[in-house]
Amino acid sequence: MISIENIQLGDNAAIAHLIREVLTEFGANKPGTVFTDPTTDNLFKLFQTKHAHYFVAKEQGIIIGGCGIYPTEGLPEGCIELVKLYVAKSHRGVGLGKMLMEKSISAAISEGYSEIYLETLPELHIAVGLYEHLGFEYLDHPYGDSGHFACDLWMRKLV
Repeated sequence: MISIENIQLGDNAAIAHLIREVLTEFGANKPGTVFTDPTTDNLFKLFQTKHAHYFVAKEQGIIIGGCGIYPTEGLPEGCIELVKLYVAKSHRGVGLGKMLMEKSISAAISEGYSEIYLETLPELHIAVGLYEHLGFEYLDHPYGDSGHFACDLWMRKLV
């Protein structure tokens, strides 16, 4: 059985490993992404920020996915960023990414946000398809200041 839980301190190493494994699998393991972002190794601490939430999916205690929301600096009023959606190869195609995104979108709505922004890469085409399916629309420029300069696809959803 799969559970979706708030990130805990003990989840840091496993989720960082999963993120880097997925980025490597898709050829997106490059500077300007979360692959080299120093916060990737301590997501628990990062998500102690007010209005931030990060959820991990576990099966038999093993992390198999994650997704969250973060109030990235420089975003427009009422907007929060959907961040770090990653699902283990072994668990793709069963709706886990959608469940993680819906949990994150619900958290954004509960926090009072009316717009959700994300940035990604064309290499992560599976995720891009999911974003489109869940109603995200393309933007022609980035919002905010995530520091992820390699991300060149930007999307948003009004909620």
